[in-house]
Amino acid sequence: MSATAGQAADGVRSLADRFGIEPGMVVMEMGYDDDVDQDLRDALTDRCGDLVDEDTDEVVDAVLVWYRDGDGDLFELLVDALGPLADAGVVWLLTPKAGRDGHVEPSEVAESAQTAGLQQTSTINAGRDWSGARLVLRRGSKGGKK
Repeated sequence: MSATAGQAADGVRSLADRFGIEPGMVVMEMGYDDDVDQDLRDALTDRCGDLVDEDTDEVVDAVLVWYRDGDGDLFELLVDALGPLADAGVVWLLTPKAGRDGHVEPSEVAESAQTAGLQQTSTINAGRDWSGARLVLRRGSKGGKK
């Protein structure tokens, strides 16, 4: 393996590490479209296997939500993401970076997350065009769970 290939492999592992995804975790994906970051999806599926869709009956460890301005009500989408989420699970809200089509204002993310019973714990660079917000259930809150 060349140094360049090794560095690329390390970068893929690093990306999955930043999302806290471990082998054996069940990760649900919502909002998939042709504009998603395929390198990120590949890194996550390499780590945990295929991503499940929102029709799953499984309890999931993480939810990957691709959301763009105009995709509908963010609060309702986050509530839907909570349905199959394990109590200690995490929601990764992925939105286009500032200046990209579909950018979502951070205040909208904060307000929708809080209303759904979630709190933002960190943000990461999730790819060339995407930012990721890590959202977890607030302590003592079941949020908008159905």
